Amino acid sequence: MKKDILIPKVDGVYIAVVNEYNTIYKTQDWNAYIINTKEVDLEMVLIVTSGYSEDKATSIFRKKIDVLPKKSYAKIELIQEDLFALNNSFKVTFFEGNAMFDKTYLFRKNTINLKALQPIPLMDVKGVLVK
Repeated sequence: MKKDILIPKVDGVYIAVVNEYNTIYKTQDWNAYIINTKEVDLEMVLIVTSGYSEDKATSIFRKKIDVLPKKSYAKIELIQEDLFALNNSFKVTFFEGNAMFDKTYLFRKNTINLKALQPIPLMDVKGVLVK
């Protein structure tokens, strides 16, 4: 029975955490983004985020994006630097055509930092990327 369920592989959708300047508050902030490098729109994108370690856990944050257009990105949330000491999980579910896709992106503890910055697709900025 389980072997008959087709679970398609997610390609072309990434999560990035970017360090950027906030012009309103004049601070350097870390923001999480979802990036769609595909040639198709993603529909009904649901994102559930949480941070955890052996003895700590954050509350769960949920975000819905009705449509994430092809070759685009959207901000998910601001992340406080204190949370980088935890594993940060982003569970993403979306529809592409009539198929449902699901993938969990994990930033392991202490992997989000200024030394780990790399170019981020479509955004013309540097950040930490999970594929």
